[in-house]
Amino acid sequence: MTAPQRAVVWTTWLDRLAPPAFIFIWATGYLAAKAAAPHADALTFLVWRYAGVVALMVCLAVLARAPWPSRRECLHLAVAGIGIQALYLGGVWVSIRHGLSAGMAALIVNLQPVLVAALAPLVGEQVSRRQWAGVVLGLAGVLLVVSHKLGFGAGQALPLLLCVLALLGITGGTLYQKRFVPQFDLRTGQVVQFAASLAVTLPVAWLTEPMRIDWALPTVLAMLWSVFVLTAGGISLMFYMLRHGQVTRVSSTMYIVPSLTALMAWALFGETVSGFAIAGMGVTLAGVYLVVARR
Repeated sequence: MTAPQRAVVWTTWLDRLAPPAFIFIWATGYLAAKAAAPHADALTFLVWRYAGVVALMVCLAVLARAPWPSRRECLHLAVAGIGIQALYLGGVWVSIRHGLSAGMAALIVNLQPVLVAALAPLVGEQVSRRQWAGVVLGLAGVLLVVSHKLGFGAGQALPLLLCVLALLGITGGTLYQKRFVPQFDLRTGQVVQFAASLAVTLPVAWLTEPMRIDWALPTVLAMLWSVFVLTAGGISLMFYMLRHGQVTRVSSTMYIVPSLTALMAWALFGETVSGFAIAGMGVTLAGVYLVVARR
């Protein structure tokens, strides 16, 4: 087999494996957050996480002699990174830290495929009626999965707004990246994105938190998983899929995350899985199939 043929085979396998691997990795974010929450302030944990990713990607880039983006590309990558990383992760972690239920947070953030589908023409993509049906069906499935965890009490206006900010951040960042800088080296590009996120998050953490972090075993494990798997693995896979597929198809895979998270939380922490949740998983899978299936 020649080198070009091997490259084609490798790309074909990666295209097949990337979506399920991304979904699994992304779903574990809830578990990492749950493990770290008692031991670290939300933004402080993210500051250390961003710094760790920058250090890791700099080492990989230097060892591989990876190409660095131009100044213009750096600006676009920084803007997209602040939305996808700083606003999204910061908004979700802090909103849950301040009392917003995980179910409500999951429901708000999983409006992303709806927004992406509505705004897809801005990046030159058209959404078919079948895909729109899948987007709506997937959202209905997510609602069933998280229905038993929904809750919104008094004094939660700020956490709710933060979660909406997270939704707008990841949606805007995803579309911005697809439009202005779809092609870049994943190592050097993530150095730029996470350095920008670190520059934005650090002063906010300094002003709003005591910056407490207890390096107990759960914190260390959550940090290692966040840096090496959630970010280096999950974010890289998301960027790869954005580069090789429609943004609507990529974002729709996130509908499956609450279902898989519910199953993992049931297996690891004994959290209950209701009949509505099981039904919602089936509905979600049907919706995602309508979005991603080829004609």
